[in-house]
Amino acid sequence: MSIVTIRNVEFLNNPARFLDPYHFRVTFECIAPLPEDLEWRLIYVASPGNEELDQELDDCLVGPVPVGVNAFEFEGQAPNPSKIPPEDVLGVAALILTGSYNEQEFVRVGYYQNTEYDNEEMKEALPEPIRFERLVRDINQKPRVTRFQIKWDIVPPQPISAVAAGAANSAAVPSADDLDDDDEDDEDDEEGTPSNGKPAS
Repeated sequence: MSIVTIRNVEFLNNPARFLDPYHFRVTFECIAPLPEDLEWRLIYVASPGNEELDQELDDCLVGPVPVGVNAFEFEGQAPNPSKIPPEDVLGVAALILTGSYNEQEFVRVGYYQNTEYDNEEMKEALPEPIRFERLVRDINQKPRVTRFQIKWDIVPPQPISAVAAGAANSAAVPSADDLDDDDEDDEDDEEGTPSNGKPAS
């Protein structure tokens, strides 16, 4: 049983320029108070077949986390163009948001990002070298969500009634029913408000 469940991820600047920071809001529900911080990481995957080219754009710690519905805003820097092979700049890449507790990843939310030039002329006659300042990105809003079983070392409270249940009286959040969910029993099986966000040390 997961103590934390993501309810919504909202990108606040999409579409955007390729070199603009990523700015989004994460809403999640927690059914038991967490003594340790949650760690969130944003990863850009330019070449799915080569993990060495993955770029961690930013990470932050969120906590302490009370019972109920919580939300935080996260800003991640744009990927470093010099670390992206020229043949992988345009077209589809992946953007991954991960959540971890006590160095254990419990959720991974993956998005497809399409990158192209901002005008038809450059789309038809690709400039050389690549003009990164003229590129725009568009993130597909249909993510793939993968959950992992971890050791929370926390016993969730047993609700006595609907009113006493954790988060029963919390404010409603946007539905996440349209997310594509993959539940994993083991990390090795993976295929591939009031909380404060603070930079991880």
